[in-house]
Amino acid sequence: MELHITPQLMQTSAASQALEDYLARLPLSPEQRRELAARAGAIGSGDPVADLHRVLAQASGRDAGDTGPAGDASAAQASIDARLALLYPAAAESTDVSGAPGASAPAVGEDRGQPHIAVAPPLNRKSMVPRPWGELNPFARWVEEENRRLERRPSRWRRKKAKAVEPEHPAEPHYVEDHLDKSDAPDPKGHWQRTGNLRRITLLVLMVLQTSMATYFMSDVLPYHGTKPLEMLVLGLFALLFLWVSAGFWTAMTGFLVLMRGDDEYLISHEKAGNKDIAPDARTAIVMPICNEDVARVFAGLRATYESLERTGQLEHFDFFILSDSGEADICAAETAAWAALCRETGGFGRIFYRHRRRRVKRKSGNLDDFCRRWGADYRYMVVLDADSVMTGECLTKLTRLMEEHPGAGIIQTAPRAAGRDTLYARIQQFSTRVYGPLFTAGLHYWQLGESHFWGHNAIIRLKPFMKHCALAPLPGRGNLSGPIMSHDFVEASLMRRAGWSVWIAYDLDGSYEEMPPNLLDELSRDRRWCQGNLMNFKLFLARGMHVVHRAVFVTGVMAYVSAPLWALFLLLSTVLLAAHTLIDPQYFTSPRQLFPIWPEWHPEKALALVSATATILFLPKILAVLLFAVKGARGFGGALALFVSMVIELLFSMALAPVRMLFHTRFVLGAFLGWNAGWKSPPRADNETGWGEAMRRHGWHSLLGVVWGAAVYWLNPSFIWWLIPIAGSLAVSVPVSVLSSRVTFGRGFRRAGLFKIPEETTPPFELLETVRHFNETPALPGFVEAVVDPSFNALVCATAHAHPAVPQLTQHLREKLVRTALKDGPDALNDKQKNSLLEEPGLLSQLHQAVWSGAPEVHADWRAALGQLPPQALAA
Repeated sequence: MELHITPQLMQTSAASQALEDYLARLPLSPEQRRELAARAGAIGSGDPVADLHRVLAQASGRDAGDTGPAGDASAAQASIDARLALLYPAAAESTDVSGAPGASAPAVGEDRGQPHIAVAPPLNRKSMVPRPWGELNPFARWVEEENRRLERRPSRWRRKKAKAVEPEHPAEPHYVEDHLDKSDAPDPKGHWQRTGNLRRITLLVLMVLQTSMATYFMSDVLPYHGTKPLEMLVLGLFALLFLWVSAGFWTAMTGFLVLMRGDDEYLISHEKAGNKDIAPDARTAIVMPICNEDVARVFAGLRATYESLERTGQLEHFDFFILSDSGEADICAAETAAWAALCRETGGFGRIFYRHRRRRVKRKSGNLDDFCRRWGADYRYMVVLDADSVMTGECLTKLTRLMEEHPGAGIIQTAPRAAGRDTLYARIQQFSTRVYGPLFTAGLHYWQLGESHFWGHNAIIRLKPFMKHCALAPLPGRGNLSGPIMSHDFVEASLMRRAGWSVWIAYDLDGSYEEMPPNLLDELSRDRRWCQGNLMNFKLFLARGMHVVHRAVFVTGVMAYVSAPLWALFLLLSTVLLAAHTLIDPQYFTSPRQLFPIWPEWHPEKALALVSATATILFLPKILAVLLFAVKGARGFGGALALFVSMVIELLFSMALAPVRMLFHTRFVLGAFLGWNAGWKSPPRADNETGWGEAMRRHGWHSLLGVVWGAAVYWLNPSFIWWLIPIAGSLAVSVPVSVLSSRVTFGRGFRRAGLFKIPEETTPPFELLETVRHFNETPALPGFVEAVVDPSFNALVCATAHAHPAVPQLTQHLREKLVRTALKDGPDALNDKQKNSLLEEPGLLSQLHQAVWSGAPEVHADWRAALGQLPPQALAA
């Protein structure tokens, strides 16, 4: 039957044109467009787009309401079902609101009478309560415990009375710390403890002996051999800093020996899990917390991980969760679009879930806690990914099998390999971590065993003990180093071990990848947060029940940043010492009735020997790492010669950056103690380059300090300038080094020359190639404006949000005011909080969507421009 278009639709009015444009943006065939236009024109209310919504609503069996403003709003919201049916034809036939795992279309159900797509599984709430830290002062804790012992000594008659009324089941301990006396782990002591204690005592002896010898030789270098107060202070700083360097040296040396031997009896993957079938109830949630990230890169990496896991044939044991804390409205909208596209292209509806928190508390740790409380009881394990993480399916299934084989393991941490960046700075860092990193991770495992590190991502966690023992209470006290914990990973590992569950590093496990910061300034921005977090964690050094190894981890975390101001102070005092001996006449008689003078002695040859020994301790691990790969095969690094040349350049580059990092870290430490806010911003996930202006603002004072410092030492004693050139010279050239090292062209140039190559570049893993391919093929993702104006995307965003129809009258009035403001003043008049309020409320978003398309005079010009930029939809299949 032929459908005749009514005279009203033949008119070239703005409203009629809006209807044609709206239909062009829906996935319809020409016949469907003509039929819908005719049916909308038959209503004839004067607003053809509103009439179209009524037609669509009637087709899906919903009541579109009466005509008029209220009716228009309800019609736009009632047409969501029909628009979703056009976008996902298979969804219209599904009635399972939870979705079928592996579906290519979402299941559309209802939520409070409104169409809704289940973006997450049904809630299964369990508690995850953070326990107070108790008294952190050991003396005050001892007094408190003695008082508690006195309270437990009642008189005989009170004891008899207590027995008479004693309940069948004992009550919960009165003090929270009493929970630490019992463990639910199968091996709380740890079968490795005897061996671990012997290894750790050996490490401590080696460090102390080496530091004592170096300090003794340092005293010989000083003019008065450490008898003056200033020299004593210099010697004390030298001893502390050398002890820190010695710890890294012996860790790397041990790692070298372990890797040369090729095995360690206590390696967590020593007992091969093989290809055993994963138990049906051993379900694993792969969670990725994100916050204002590069959406295309995040979902490209997640898709590569998902497809790799699918190829193993074990996908049925895993679910994926994207846990968003994003606050920028455009990013929130893009995340919804990327999630829907990922599920559609992989058939992941019902297996890939998306959760956006409205109320962001405790940052990443709070995001994970929120997941655990909602769905943690549904899974036995949880694999945590970072926003730039990529893991192979073989690695993920191996982690699950390892947890099954080791029932006492609470956390197994992989050693992620850095790859994927093209800037010179990032490529040098990738080379450094790939060549030197294995020595340190193997050495860490040798000393730590079941009390290892946890870096917060690319690791598997046993959920039941994690939820029971690892909820993080705020740190007590006031000031910048109290309150919610920033660096949660070290603390969670220590709590897991305190509860009797082991923490391991599976450093030999392949298939775990991450990305490095693209330039020096971005890395230092990340370090600022880590600095404050590690300083906060040190307050737990004396907390009750912590294992001695994790107490040492808190110390090393602090020293990683506190060593910078200590080095700066050491260099400053050394300069002051030089000035004192140059400008002040020496004192040969320093005490009354002294018979013999004290002659100041300078021994340049001893100083040179000490510097050479220190350089050997610093650089020998790197040389041994290169030797290790040269022996075991350097083809992945471009050959032995390219590997050696890359190491030499990396040594010079790290020497040039060391003074700059020292000054930045010194400022970070001072800022943490002085209360400067460290902020929290997600790092860039692309090859971000540093401009000359930004480098001058951040490094200009470094260059000035290097020039002035060098000139002052040259004026005091020209012969000492050669000792200071590595430091002052590096500061003087910090601006060009920072800028040029951030350039992609230089990074690719070195790669063409065969330098700083890593195996992940020589023979790229398939998952990394797929990540790049998916990223390059990702179209421009829609933002907030598209969520308002695009018919299909608007329906998707409305359906993934939760409706809140029953609100107070004042709230409803404010909502309507927000819609009017957005309509009249345009999207730029709204802040992210207001935009998110619209995205999170389907009624408001659909109302604004309808109003923008109405063609009314009050519609802002930016909305009209956005309507004109929408591309037409492809014809329905």
